[in-house]
Amino acid sequence: MRAERGLWIFTLRREPPPFIHPHGPRARPPPPPGPAFAPLPSPPRPPIRPAGERRGSPRPGSPRSAAQGAGGRGRREDGGGGRRWLYRHVQQEIMKLSLDVAVAYLRRKLLFTENGVDLQVCTSKNPTCCTKKMEELYQTAAKQDIQQLLQTSSATLKFLISRNAAAFQETFETLIRLAENYTSTLFCNAYRNMAAEATTRVQEFFTDVGLFIFGTDISTEEFVNRFFDTLFPVVYNHVINPGLTDISLEYAECLRMARRDIRPFGNVPKKAIGQMGRSLLPSRTFLQALNLGIEVINTTDHLHFSKDCSRALLRMQYCPHCQGLTLSKPCMGYCLNVIRGCLANMAEVDLHWRGYIQSLEELSSAMSGTYDIEHVLLNFHSLVNDALLQAHINGPELSEQVNKVCGPPVRKPTQSPGCSFDQNKDNQGLEMFSRDSEETLSSRRKEFISHLRLYRAFYGGLADQLCGNELAAADGLPCWNGEDFVRR
Repeated sequence: MRAERGLWIFTLRREPPPFIHPHGPRARPPPPPGPAFAPLPSPPRPPIRPAGERRGSPRPGSPRSAAQGAGGRGRREDGGGGRRWLYRHVQQEIMKLSLDVAVAYLRRKLLFTENGVDLQVCTSKNPTCCTKKMEELYQTAAKQDIQQLLQTSSATLKFLISRNAAAFQETFETLIRLAENYTSTLFCNAYRNMAAEATTRVQEFFTDVGLFIFGTDISTEEFVNRFFDTLFPVVYNHVINPGLTDISLEYAECLRMARRDIRPFGNVPKKAIGQMGRSLLPSRTFLQALNLGIEVINTTDHLHFSKDCSRALLRMQYCPHCQGLTLSKPCMGYCLNVIRGCLANMAEVDLHWRGYIQSLEELSSAMSGTYDIEHVLLNFHSLVNDALLQAHINGPELSEQVNKVCGPPVRKPTQSPGCSFDQNKDNQGLEMFSRDSEETLSSRRKEFISHLRLYRAFYGGLADQLCGNELAAADGLPCWNGEDFVRR
């Protein structure tokens, strides 16, 4: 404590923390006793300058005064500021170089291991930055990459088949509907009194046609015979032996059972069975073949790779990443060997695929000509009309045969309604379809087959396509050969 310019200034002296030696506590002498309060030192007072001396001018006897007195001779003798600047510049460059070396050294030690002893596939004599966990992740990614490439390469082919399968199915549905309408129109125009009952039989018949084309396991002979069996009671009631009222259900059932023995329609049912069988079966098989092609593509798009294939894909695609070569691509020969090994089963698929396309060509040819499905279905009404005319001409003889089998007709006190069919609407649709039928079905089928021929060798050349378009490095560029980065 002391007086400074009339003030008493006190300070509290704090004791330093106890010293603990890194090798353990050691005995140390206690600190010397001192006062609890120590006075603060007084601040230094500026020197008193002589009168007339300017601030900043050197005082006599100082080094600065001596240097100025020498007229700059000292800077020229020892190199001056230039030498000091050169020394600082060299020192900064040395520090910067040392920092770069240290960063590179740490990066090598932190990111790379010398030999990758825990790796199973991506082993190399060069330093590697991969771990066993990274290697497993890379192996999964390699398989996913190949599956994605397979799906991309077959996308155009799959779209070609699926689009035409949907188009042909829609065309067949339209064709069946219009053939049904055209046959119903026949009854409304020429046999109006029996049109309501006959139209129901026509609808049932063309429903069976559609079920057969789209894959239901039924026989063309069965549903053609069923149509003429159910049509005979209606024709007998309104054409062969018309009456004021309709025949009873029991009598109609007897006529239905006797139709094949009495043969009221002559050879027309047999002719219809032959035409339907030879026209509907190729169309049914054609649609099934298109759906089969889509299933084949879906199966090959999701191949299950073997363990050896997975390891080979990993070494080809991602092992270069472990050495920092993230932009490298495999050499063409190396890529072909790996992909062909992984797609070895495609050799069998290729043989069947070529046969598949050839079968589609043969089916397309069978769907043309006299037994073309368009011609048969759209002219079915003509066969029905021939059957009705024959039954009308042979009416008296047929009545005698029916009386022998079923007895005289038994009628009920009701009469069937007339035609309720919208002829104008359906005839307009039929005329429109008739004008464009060749363009919408036959020409489309031929165009589809011509495009499909381009994919005849698709599976046989799949490995070349994947390596040439996506995976392998171009000729003349550095590439990965499975062990190192080389130039071909």
